[in-house]
Amino acid sequence: MDDHPLSRIVADVLGGKVDQYEIIMRKYQRSIFQYCYHMLGNYAEAEDCSQEVFLKAYRSLKAYKQDMPFEAWLYTIASNQCIDVLRKRKLSRYLPFLYQKDQDNTPIDQHIDAKYYHHSVVQAMSKLSPEERSLLILRCVEEKSYQEISLIMQKNSASLRKKYERCAAKFRKYYTQVKGEKKSHEDTQRSGTEKHHPAGFPARARLHPSGHEQAPDRA
Repeated sequence: MDDHPLSRIVADVLGGKVDQYEIIMRKYQRSIFQYCYHMLGNYAEAEDCSQEVFLKAYRSLKAYKQDMPFEAWLYTIASNQCIDVLRKRKLSRYLPFLYQKDQDNTPIDQHIDAKYYHHSVVQAMSKLSPEERSLLILRCVEEKSYQEISLIMQKNSASLRKKYERCAAKFRKYYTQVKGEKKSHEDTQRSGTEKHHPAGFPARARLHPSGHEQAPDRA
């Protein structure tokens, strides 16, 4: 369905054929849900949010100006809706995506994949503002061009490009910090476990490749 029949469907809906709105929902429901899910990190909330997006779009259909692509207009509503939800409940859980180390020297957008859930990434993302996270999602997950993102976020594409670079740098910084804190915590736990072994406690028997236990080393 291209913009020409879409404009006709919008006109039909505004003319009273409300059942035609289902055609619009079927076309964009999956992509809008995925965007909401990436933003909110919760399936049930993403469902509620995406339904609210289509409800708001229906109520605002008269205000839609056809000089703007309908998809961009719909994503603008979705972006605003998700940001409102995040601000109200102050989420600690955010879009999880896998990010490789700096020395890999590859673009950050090549390493974002919504199927990976990593606690360190969630923590790093939680330090970004909703607007920053939305920019990363639209660019990396949704694979939108800067021109498309500029229509959705109503920002200049050149400034968005610079902001994206700053957001990626901030994410790398936070991710490195979180990984460092996690490693330090693990080292502390490991050290504490070793200190609690009683003096003279015999070394644990080791399993030989043959499947038999070897006697512990003796001084």
